[in-house]
This record gives sequence, structure tokens and C-alpha cells, in this order.
Amino acid sequence: MKLFKIRGGIHPEDRKLLSAEEPITDLPLPPLLHIPLQQHIGAPATPAVRRGRQVAKGQLLAHNQGQLSAPVHAPTSGRIVGIGSFPAHHASGLNVRTISLQPDGEDRWSDAIEGVADPFALTPEEIAARVSAAGIVGMGGATFPSAVKLNLRQRYRLHTLVINGAECEPYLTCDDRLMREQAAAVIDGIQIMAYALGVSAVLIGIENNKPDAQRAMEQAARPYARIRVVHLPTRYPMGSEKHLVQTLIGRETPARGLTADVGVVVHNPATAFAVHEALRYGRPLVSRVMTITGGAIRRPGNVRVPLGTPLQYLIDHCGGFRVEPARLISGGPMMGQPLPSTRVPAVKGSNGLLALSADESKRGEAKPCIRCTNCVRACPCGLLPLEMAARARTGDLEGVADLGLMDCIGCGSCAYVCPSHIPLVQYFNYAKGELAARGRTRQKQIETKRLAEQRAQRMEAIQRAKREAMAQRKRAAA
Repeated sequence: MKLFKIRGGIHPEDRKLLSAEEPITDLPLPPLLHIPLQQHIGAPATPAVRRGRQVAKGQLLAHNQGQLSAPVHAPTSGRIVGIGSFPAHHASGLNVRTISLQPDGEDRWSDAIEGVADPFALTPEEIAARVSAAGIVGMGGATFPSAVKLNLRQRYRLHTLVINGAECEPYLTCDDRLMREQAAAVIDGIQIMAYALGVSAVLIGIENNKPDAQRAMEQAARPYARIRVVHLPTRYPMGSEKHLVQTLIGRETPARGLTADVGVVVHNPATAFAVHEALRYGRPLVSRVMTITGGAIRRPGNVRVPLGTPLQYLIDHCGGFRVEPARLISGGPMMGQPLPSTRVPAVKGSNGLLALSADESKRGEAKPCIRCTNCVRACPCGLLPLEMAARARTGDLEGVADLGLMDCIGCGSCAYVCPSHIPLVQYFNYAKGELAARGRTRQKQIETKRLAEQRAQRMEAIQRAKREAMAQRKRAAA
């Protein structure tokens, strides 16, 4: 299959061998699970249980709020011991609404859990409804509710489902191991999603540094003519969905548009596995595979983790720290987020826990830009990072936006190749956040003005009605 060349990109040391050859293991149940109600993009879920209640594995703990939300289910059987605030799996470390569950050790599934004998006998709408009820979200880290993507067939003319098996971030190998060990289940989930989307073709993109995953998926996909496994060049950020789609079909997604605009929907192998579990067995999303790795981890590996498990428990399971970590990251080193502590729980979007040693995280002190344009050549979006950073430093945020800030995917390629060690991505994230805050302030001012005008109109109408009523009374008295 012909692949289309994309601009930019880099070749960081992948460090995947730390964990790639370790089979997935099941994590023993921790003594306490902290299950956040916000594990997805959109509105947080609302509790459906009370403190003290006994629950079974897979039982609904919290309802989704509207379409852009996802329900939350019990990762195991046990007792609800609290509904309150707990630190979020987020760089801010702010508290979020959380349900605390004390496992009873039985790991007993709910009696209500029941799969479908033939998912292909369902309508696409019924499949999307079951995916929504199972709380499945994009498990590559974006955590967008998967049912919303499955319903895109109602608004777009779709022709291709792309499965993003690139896993281009250094260190991470959870998707690699899942495709190797559960290839048939992943392919089944892909078939179900393809049927629901009504597409005629499926492309599974896997980078060439995962030959075992490529072979396993090719063998599992052999009976299905519309599925093709595509060998991708090992190049970061190949896992960016817009760049992946451009590589595979040669179509560029419009700026600030969706891949659906060019007839393509992108899903992750772990999401496909979750769809298989939900449709075939009725199991909601209550656990996921995570890569626990980095030079500071004593025994790196891939672990199937009940959602809500404190990260410290994962670290202890992997033998603890070999050396004191210099940095703790959720996800990969390029686009991952720093972790506030190891108390925070694993969530649906947690694909990795990275503990970097001092040698791995060593970075030189930032120096002035020397205008080498390495960042321009590396940028996969064709932007001018050096000019954008210069304007961000001077507070010219509108100027940064004019240079294409909102097209930046935050991949970190520019910062990786910068010989002056300028933290370019931090500048861009700051500019995005500040512009968003200013936009919210402007919207609030507009809304306040609108409400004030409406109130003035209501008061004027009331006064006018009073004057007319008084005039009528005077005419009646005369």
C-alpha cells in the first residue's frame, strides 16, 4: 500500500524494550479504589449509589450527564465507603468528585452483566447505545466518549475506519502488548465498530518497531477482506490522528476540523478491545492495560489495572523505585502530563506511568534562540515555533494565534530538537490557556450585557404595564 509523506517529525530514542517483552499481568486488587466521576471529556458523571452500599463488579456507580459524558462502573465488588473529593489524575492535582470503593476480594460480576450473542444483528444505533452504557471512551489518552464517534455516520459520509496502533510515544508498549496477546478480540471489536459506522474499509496502522504486533494482527484479520494492516515508518508523531490519516489516505484534515470531514473515523486498539468486551460479554469499561516503565522503575512491564487504583500501588507491584525518580509522568515523555503525586488513581485515559531517572530527564538550561530553524523543520503541522514563542514571550497572544497556534498539537517535536533547550510547548500551552481564558471572559461580558439588557426590557415592560393599568383605572373612575 502506498503511504503518503507528511512534513516534519523526529526520531527520539524509543526505550520500548524496557517493557515491550513483558506479557500483560493482572494487578492484584488494592485495598481501596478511588474512582473519579470525571474520566472523560465532557460533563462529569452523577453518583447513582450511596455510602455504605454493597456493589458488584460492573455495577453502575454514576450516570452520564448528556451525550458528551460517560457513566462510571464498579471495577470490582465491594462496599462504597465514601463519595467526596480526591486529588485528580491531572497535573493540577486539584480535587475532583470521587467514589471510594473498598474491595471485598471476591471480584464478583453483577448478575445484570449480559452480552449479545450476535452483535451484528443489532442496529448501529443499538451498538452505539451499548458502547455508551459501557462507559467506553478513547483509550489512547483523549478520552472522548466513543459512542459519539460511532454516531458520526449520521452527519458525515464515512468510508474508512482507521485503527491507530502507531503508539509512537517513547517508552509506551501497552497497545503493542494488547495487539500481540488479544489480536482476535481487538479485530472483533474493530469489526463491530466498522459495522456500526457503515464503512467499507478498515486500515490498522502499526509502526515498524512492533513487528510481533503487525504479524499477530495480520493473522487475526486474514478472514476479513476489508481489513488491512499497514506497516508504518517509525516516526514521531505518527500517532497524531490527523497525520496518521494523511499518511494512510493522502487527505489532509481541515484546520480545526475532524477526520470525519474527509470520511475517516479513528479509534484505538484498546478502545476496540473494550467494545468487544462490552458487546460480546456485556462488560463495561472497568480496567485497562497500562505501561509502568522508566529508568527509575525496578521491574517495568504492562499491567491490567482496575480503574481507581492508586498509582503507588502500581509502583509497588513493579518492585518499587530502583532510584529516586526525577520526574513522574502520566503517559509518554513527549505529550504526557506531570503527576502531582503517586496517590492519584488510574483512570480510563491512563495508558502509562513513567518514572524517569535523573539521567533520562536531564535537560540543559534554556538559552536564547539562535534562529537555527530546527524547530520549523521538525514541526509536523508546518508552523513557525520560533516566531510563535517569540510573540508568546512578549505577550502578543493574538499574534501567536495568527501564526497558527490552534493548529499546534503539542507534540513537543520542536522542543526536542531545540539546541537552546527552549521550552517551546510550555509557551504554546500558556498561550492557548490564556486565549481560552480571555475568550471565556469576553463571552461572560457579552452574556452579562445581554442579561442586563433583557432585565432592562422586562422592567420597562412592567413599568409600561403599570402606567397603562393606572390610566385605565383613571378612565374608569371618570
